[in-house]
Amino acid sequence: MANETTVNAPGGAHEPGLKKVMGPKLLLFFVVGDILGTTIYSLTGKVAGKVGGALWVPFLVAFVVAFLTAFSYLELVGKYPRAGGAPLYVHKAFGIHFVTFLIAFAVMCSGITSASSAAQAFSGDYLTGIFGDGVEPYSWMVALGFLLLLAAINFRGVGESVKMNVVLTCVELTGLAIVIVFGLIAIFGGSQSTDIAPDPSRLTQFDTDTSPLLAVTSATALAFFAMVGFEDSVNMAEETKEPSKNFPRALLLGMVITATIYLVIAVITSTLVPTAELAESDGPLLLVVKAAAPWFPPILFSLIALFAVTNTALINMLMASRLVYGMANEGVVPSVFGKVHKGRRTPWVSILFTSIIAVILVSSLEISDLGSTTSLLLLVVFAVVNVAVLVLRKDEVEHDHFKAPTWVPVLGALTCAFFASPLSGRPATEYIIAGILLGIGVIFWVINYLVKGKTDFEAESLSK
Repeated sequence: MANETTVNAPGGAHEPGLKKVMGPKLLLFFVVGDILGTTIYSLTGKVAGKVGGALWVPFLVAFVVAFLTAFSYLELVGKYPRAGGAPLYVHKAFGIHFVTFLIAFAVMCSGITSASSAAQAFSGDYLTGIFGDGVEPYSWMVALGFLLLLAAINFRGVGESVKMNVVLTCVELTGLAIVIVFGLIAIFGGSQSTDIAPDPSRLTQFDTDTSPLLAVTSATALAFFAMVGFEDSVNMAEETKEPSKNFPRALLLGMVITATIYLVIAVITSTLVPTAELAESDGPLLLVVKAAAPWFPPILFSLIALFAVTNTALINMLMASRLVYGMANEGVVPSVFGKVHKGRRTPWVSILFTSIIAVILVSSLEISDLGSTTSLLLLVVFAVVNVAVLVLRKDEVEHDHFKAPTWVPVLGALTCAFFASPLSGRPATEYIIAGILLGIGVIFWVINYLVKGKTDFEAESLSK
């Protein structure tokens, strides 16, 4: 989530630090709201298409890998309780400006691909649930219009607050509660739909076109998209009361809550809806509601789902444009990206740039490719962060802080690297997409280097 950060004033002076307003409950809501979103509403069916009926397995594996990385983040947040994130930690560990820039650009790209997948989800089955099949031929126009609307909102300026995040989280949770409550009633009381009968046997069925192991690993590579937003929570450390005490509890509890929600919904979804139908849908939870409670207005649930994916997309596009703006201000990409509109006081060039990339992605890729590319970028970032934890063990600090057992970041780095590698069953197209996106950043870096020469910058300014 975008949030106000301490910035450099002219002459190198610093403005006052961020106000510590977040207690444990507010921070917990932030963590839960940031992790829940597009994946569970739109990509659950695509994960099922890769693994088969055992839909819960890749989500469980993805959260185990994420938990390992969470302990690394907890150690880093405890040591450096400031608004930061992966670029800051990587820079402290390695001190190589180009590597720091690539990590920041990878995080930015993950935001764009995430928002692009949300745009396709917005224009898919949930929109059809409101307007009917007649809107389907125009879905690509809706997706592009959705991105343009996000760009307009971003340009106008969105003053987000943590309290607003609580409201948005409650709306998202309401939709998920509908799925869970009606789904469990249908499973244990008998499905109310005459077309679909609950089939728990699907929970142990794997894709027969490949081995169970490869089915799980390839599905997990996509399911990791569920962790979009996980890295955002680190940026709230400076605004958290007693971060060394409250942040670990809130992050771990928030991840337990979200993992439980994902697993319960995965079990309900696979039990009530045949795998083949799930694989073809980008609105899988609407299928669950129709199967479990056919009397429930599909328009109402579709509206909730659209609100959820819109919120996720807006947050990610805000983050992406501000990251590019921060890079321009620090002199690591051409300064034109740092231009601010005089009237709106928003980084209009960065907004235009990130929006154009999103439009190109939506016009040329499928939602599953966008989700997989997002998870690929995040897994690479998390792998490097896990290594950074071990490197920074030599950096002693005076205050007490959480320290993860050494085997945790080691296993975290290995598992993240594995699921980011071709060994997990990732197709070459995902590496091509990620390579092109990062290549754009490298081109900007080279241009800036040739014009200005070597530039030193503050890693904190490359955080969201």
